[in-house]
Amino acid sequence: MSYPPPSGGWQDPYAPGPQSGPPADPTLAAPIPSQPTSADPYAGYKFESPQPTVDPYGAGGYPPAAYPPGYQVAPPQNGLAIAAMIVSIVGALGLCGYGLGGYIGLVGAILGHVSRKQIRERGESGEGFATAGIIVGWITTVIAVLATIAIVIFFVWIANQDTSSYDSTGY
Repeated sequence: MSYPPPSGGWQDPYAPGPQSGPPADPTLAAPIPSQPTSADPYAGYKFESPQPTVDPYGAGGYPPAAYPPGYQVAPPQNGLAIAAMIVSIVGALGLCGYGLGGYIGLVGAILGHVSRKQIRERGESGEGFATAGIIVGWITTVIAVLATIAIVIFFVWIANQDTSSYDSTGY
């Protein structure tokens, strides 16, 4: 009983008919059988080398490595830009410690400005990281300054409270 062949162009390798084999190696010619004259199993074959040709790609016969048309290699990433963003985020997390940890954001903002200058000079990528570091760094610094002012005002207010209404004997 014969079944129709599956879709997708699959063919049974054992079915009769023309089948293409693997591509031939152009550097080797097909062996030419001759009469064996010794016990060597390869003695009956002689190999002919192909005619020497000019290799347009140089030694090896392979074209130079290239990218597909329209593909551009990305410029290297500026490490200082990544550091600026990370330090600024750490400063933002430092705001949880009474707001004073936000001063670390100032370092991130400065690193961001320096990295943007390097990116313009060197043609590197990472301007988004640098910009994020600058924005987050300055925001955390401003919040840290406001928190510091609030803490100072709070302690000054506490220090100026009238404590004479409290009796020292505890009764």
